[in-house]
Amino acid sequence: MTFTRADGRAVDELRPITIERGWSAQAEGSALISFGATKVLCTASFTPGVPRWLNGQGKGWVTGEYAMLPRATNERTQRESVKGKVGGRTHEISRLIGRSLRAAIDMQALGENTIMIDCDVLQADGGTRTAAITGAFVALADSIEWARANKHVARKAEVLKNSISAVSVGIVNGVAVLDLPYEEDVRAETDMNVVMTGNGKFIEVQGTAEGAPFDGTELQALLGLAVTGNAELARIQREVLAK
Repeated sequence: MTFTRADGRAVDELRPITIERGWSAQAEGSALISFGATKVLCTASFTPGVPRWLNGQGKGWVTGEYAMLPRATNERTQRESVKGKVGGRTHEISRLIGRSLRAAIDMQALGENTIMIDCDVLQADGGTRTAAITGAFVALADSIEWARANKHVARKAEVLKNSISAVSVGIVNGVAVLDLPYEEDVRAETDMNVVMTGNGKFIEVQGTAEGAPFDGTELQALLGLAVTGNAELARIQREVLAK
């Protein structure tokens, strides 16, 4: 089956990706990432000390929070702080960001320090969680360099084990495609988010058949696209961090 994407991309092509490193002057690490029209500000705050349940173990901690600005979408949504509770989707994505980034870190090398990642969606057009994870890694890496320069971690400590990125894939009109904008995501028969390391290993695969169930062949096609997309994202991260 043929499928022409609205933006003219090939089925295995990412949207234009940009990462503006050091966007925030205050945070120890930060990055403004764009996946096409989706834009997420990621900041990493480095704090000496760990949660009480980790005291005395010689290990650090990395955690994340995700939020969407009221006018990130076509219609204004109420701030969750006003509603009085964090929604299930927000909580789930926050936990995903934390889990994903902890896979990048040697907690013993980090020492008893905490890095708090905040991912705020400025503009949403599909793939906000995958953009958040990909941008957050750049902010995380810079926060560790700040900590090294300020002697919070040993200069030669290998805190980062690998890079982390994430991308969406899905089946739209019977065709497997990479990096779905909202227009495709909202009508996808299958929607999947895949988090990977820079050396090609899987951290998390979240996949749901929104319409017809998918078979093993389609699953392999989706995972293949995710591998391709994450490899390109890892390359972009390396280039940004090398500057």
